[in-house]
Amino acid sequence: MGTEISEPLIIDKESIDVGGGGCIDSEHVPEWKDQITIRGLVVSALLGTLFCIITHKLNLTVGIIPSLNVGAGLLGFFFVKSWTGFLTKLGFQVTPFTKQENTVIQTCVVACYGLAFSGGFGSYMIAMDEKTYQLIGADYPGNRAEDIKNPGLWWMTGFIIVVSFLGLFSLTPLRKVMILDYKLTYPSGTATAMLINSFHTHSGAELAGKQVKCLGKYLSISFVWSCFKWFFSGIGDSCGFDNFPSFGLTLFKNTFYFDFSPTYVGCGLICPHIVNCSVLLGAIISWGFLWPFISAHAGDWYPSGLESNNFKGLYGYKVFIAIALILGDGLYNLIKIVYITAKEICNKSTQQSKLPIVNEVIDDESSKGLAEQRKRDEIFLKDRIPTWFAASGYVALAAISTATIPIIFPPLKWYMVLVSYIIAPALAFCNSYGTGLTDWNLSSTYGKIGLFIIASLVGSDGGVMAGLAACGVMMSIVSTAADLMQDFKTGYLTLSSAKSMFVSQLLGTAMGCVIAPLTFWMFWTAFDVGSPDGPYKAPYAVIFREMAILGVEGFSELPKHCLALCAGFFVGALLVNLLRDVIPKKISQFIPIPMAMAVPFYIGAYFAVDMFVGTVILYIWERINQKDAEDYAGAVASGLICGDGIWTIPSAVLSIMRIDPPICMYFGPSLSS
Repeated sequence: MGTEISEPLIIDKESIDVGGGGCIDSEHVPEWKDQITIRGLVVSALLGTLFCIITHKLNLTVGIIPSLNVGAGLLGFFFVKSWTGFLTKLGFQVTPFTKQENTVIQTCVVACYGLAFSGGFGSYMIAMDEKTYQLIGADYPGNRAEDIKNPGLWWMTGFIIVVSFLGLFSLTPLRKVMILDYKLTYPSGTATAMLINSFHTHSGAELAGKQVKCLGKYLSISFVWSCFKWFFSGIGDSCGFDNFPSFGLTLFKNTFYFDFSPTYVGCGLICPHIVNCSVLLGAIISWGFLWPFISAHAGDWYPSGLESNNFKGLYGYKVFIAIALILGDGLYNLIKIVYITAKEICNKSTQQSKLPIVNEVIDDESSKGLAEQRKRDEIFLKDRIPTWFAASGYVALAAISTATIPIIFPPLKWYMVLVSYIIAPALAFCNSYGTGLTDWNLSSTYGKIGLFIIASLVGSDGGVMAGLAACGVMMSIVSTAADLMQDFKTGYLTLSSAKSMFVSQLLGTAMGCVIAPLTFWMFWTAFDVGSPDGPYKAPYAVIFREMAILGVEGFSELPKHCLALCAGFFVGALLVNLLRDVIPKKISQFIPIPMAMAVPFYIGAYFAVDMFVGTVILYIWERINQKDAEDYAGAVASGLICGDGIWTIPSAVLSIMRIDPPICMYFGPSLSS
C-alpha cells in the first residue's frame, strides 16, 4: 500500500543529497554492462528467495504487503560489502561496489518478489483450487466443480512466464516522457534512490553499517522467538502463543488478542500510522459491533446452526461486505487517478505542467544543480532501448501468450486474451502515471475489473475460471509496467543506465518466474493452505472466487439484508475517500483508509492488534528520539519480518517430515468447583 509524499519533502531531499554527497559531474559512472555483476545477481537471487517467502507468508495470512525496499537495499549493501571486505582481507583485488550495482540488486530483488504478489499465489490463482470451491459450497449457485484447477508447479510456472514479461515491454518507449518530460515524482523510487545514494557516502556508509547491525540484531531475536513459539504450538490450530487470550477469553472469541507475531509488529513499524489505525478501526467496527449484531439475528436474517464457513450465514456477510469496501475504495481511486492523469496531460499540452514534481530551480547561483541535471539526463538517455525492440518484444510475447493461455485455461478464449493485450498498454500507462503522481499502484483494481468483465462475458459455462485467469493477465502487465517505471526513476537519480535497469528487471522477473512458484510450493506442500481455521487462511482466495461468481450470477443469492449492507459500505467507502480529498490536509490525514479497514472484516482482529502495537512503539520512539526513529525504524521492522520469514523454512521442513511440536499451550475457562 503506497503513501503520498508531498512535494516539499521531495524538493528538500533532492536539494540535500540526491546525488550522493559529492560532485556528480565529476563522478565516474561504470558502463551499463559493468553495473550488472555475477555477485550482484547471486545476492539478488538469495534476497529474492527470502522476500518471496515473506511475501507469500503475508499474502496467505492477512494479504497486506508492506514495502520491503529498505530491507532489500540494506541487505544487498551488507552482503556485497561483507563479501568484498572478506576477499580484500584475504589479499584478493575486488571490483569496487558502486551505487549503480546496488541499484541493480535492488531492482532485481523487487522484480523477483513482486511476482509473489502479482502472480496471484494468494488471490486469483489459489481461488481456482478445490479447497476454495468446497469452502464456498458445492451447492452454491455459480460455484461449479468444472471451474477447479488445483495448484501445480509446472502450469503455475508456465503461466507466470508467459504473462510476466509483457509489462516490461509495454511502456519502455515512454520512459523519457514519464521521467524527463513529465518529471513524475515516483515517491518510492525517489526514496529508494536517496537510500542507495546515502549508502555510498562516508557518513552514509557509517550509518548503513549501524542499520545493518540493528537489522541483524532484530532478525536474530525474531528468528529465535519464532523458534521458541513453535515448541508450544502443538497439533492443530488452537495451541501456542498464536492463540494467547491477551485481553480475556470473551474478546479472544471475537479475535481480539495479541498473537506475538514479529511479522505483523514489523508491518506496523513500516506502514504509516493512518494505515495501522484504519486496520484497527475496521476490526473494531466489524468484530466489535457488526458481526455480534448480525449474529444476534441468527434464525431471522439467516438460518441458525450453520457452519462457520457457510456463505448463507455470517460468513457471507463477512466476505461480501469486505468486497464492497475493497471495490468502493478501488473504484474511487481509479477514477481519481484517471481524472488527474487526463487533466494533467491536457494541461501539459497548453501550459507548464502543474504536476507535483521535483521542481529543480535553476538560477545564476545554481550552476552545480544544472550540471547535475545534465549529467543525469545524459546518462539516462545514453544507452537507448530501441523502440522497435520494445514493440517487437511486446508483439512476440503477446502472440506466445495468446496461444498458450487458452491451453492452460480453456474457458479463456484466445481472442479475449488478444483484446486484453491490445488495451493493456493504455491501462498500464494510466497506472504508471498514477503511481508516479501518488505512489498508489492500482494493479489489483485493474485486475478485478478484468475479472468482472470477462466472467460476465463468458457466463455460467466457465466464466469463473476465465475471469480469474483474465485477472492474472491484466494484473501482471499493469503491475510490472509501474514497477519498471519506478525503477527507471531510481536509476535516473543514482546515475544508473536505463539499459541496466531494463536488463536487471528482465533478470529479476526471470528469477521470480522460478523462485516465486517454488517458494509457494513449499507452503502448499508443508502447510494446510486455505483452511479457514489454520494460520494460512489465504483470505483473498475466497474473495476473488466470489467476485468471479458475482460477475456470472449477480446478487440473487446473498443472505438477507446483505446486499443493502454491501451497498451502504460501498457508498461509505466512496464518501470517506471523497472526504479525504476535499477537506484540508491537516484534518484529512486523520480520516481512515477504507481499503485498510476492509482487511480485518474477513480475516479477524488479531493482526490489527499486532500492527497497532507496532505503530504505538514507533509513535513513542518518534516522540523520544525522532532522528533515531527515522534512521532505524525501517531496519528494526525489516529484521522482525525477515527473521520470522526465515523461520518459515525450517518450520516447513519439520512439517514435511511430520515432526510435530512437543507441547500444546492451550487456554480455556477455569472449571467451577
